[in-house]
Order: sequence, then structure tokens, then C-alpha cells
Amino acid sequence: MTSPGERQHYAFVLIDTLFKYLLRSYTIGLLYDIACSTHRSCWGFLDKFLDLIAFAISIFHAYNHGWGCQCIYHPRKCKWFGLSDGEGCERFWHSISKLIAYLRVCGVSLHVI
Repeated sequence: MTSPGERQHYAFVLIDTLFKYLLRSYTIGLLYDIACSTHRSCWGFLDKFLDLIAFAISIFHAYNHGWGCQCIYHPRKCKWFGLSDGEGCERFWHSISKLIAYLRVCGVSLHVI
């Protein structure tokens, strides 16, 4: 990724690539911070896989969404997710964050007067 922020086309490419290696009988659970908007946006891009994907928002992020969105995309209310809160990857990345160097760019061109 070369730009900041979450770009949905990255998610579409990852999902499409994943299904190239899976059998058509597999159903995947997709826990994503903005799964509600991704689910609405993927019409036309991932039509052939929509019946094989269960979309949900990780619990921490679900509480920041509207009530209707929570009713549909909360993992405890969706089939296939069980008691998962969807925060496992974020916990892992936080645990290894000390190993990742921060990118700090300093220079005269970035100095604002």
C-alpha cells in the first residue's frame, strides 16, 4: 500500500485472490472494520462470491456503527462466527509493534514556519 487510509479495492483484490485458491464449497467469514460498506460496495466486483462470504464487523468497531448496522453485522448475531470478537489480529499486531520501526521523515521541505 502506498497511500494512507483504508481503500476498499485492496480488500476486493485480496478476497478475489483468496477464492482462486479455495474450493467453491467453502464459506469464509470476513471480519473487517468497515464490512458493512465493503459488503454494499462489492456488488459488481465480487458477485460470484457473495453467497460464500459472511460479512461481520469486529466487536470493538461494531459499537461505533449505527444500530441497524450492529444488528446485521455484529459477529455474535451472524452465523459462522461463534464467540469470536474479531480482535485477534489487532492484539497480535499490538504485541509485535515494538519490533516494527516507525517511519519518521524529517527535512527542511517538511518544516512549516
